[in-house]
Amino acid sequence: MAIIRAERVDDAHQIQRLHSAAFGDYGKTVNALVEDLRPTIAEQGGFSAVAENDSGVVGHVMVTTSLLDSERRLASAPVLGPLAVDPHHQGSGIGAGLMQWAIEAATEARSPFILLEGDPGYYSRFGFRPAGPLGFRKPSLRIPDAAFQILLLPDYEAWMTGTIVYAWPFWANDAVGLRS
Repeated sequence: MAIIRAERVDDAHQIQRLHSAAFGDYGKTVNALVEDLRPTIAEQGGFSAVAENDSGVVGHVMVTTSLLDSERRLASAPVLGPLAVDPHHQGSGIGAGLMQWAIEAATEARSPFILLEGDPGYYSRFGFRPAGPLGFRKPSLRIPDAAFQILLLPDYEAWMTGTIVYAWPFWANDAVGLRS
């Protein structure tokens, strides 16, 4: 059984190995993204958590702050990603545990919603649904409509719609949408 806790500075190397194992060739990009996103948590809010068992870090999730360009004003837009589970531990509930932890942390932080790019088949079980029909515009045309998802939280207000502008690390690492 894994415990879920906030990421510590000394977890960085294990998180790097985890992303390399979980994402294969794309692991370098994910690791560079994580390194660039970490400082934004202290500056702009968000969090990073790990799942840990006797063998070390076996899961990781980040929620960082991007922007919502709404008609009323710019607002914070929490974005979940990456989420990774060691391939040897997938299917054991670690990903679900990390997702629940992230949702609870975002709710406690009074985030109005959480956005992500991901498989609707996986994330819909946590209440995520396509963001487009709710008035949210993707930050890139490379993101498939079904993959651009949102979970509305209790502090969501109806005016909170518009275009999502990802934080610079997503762009700097070319980690937006699909690449062929």
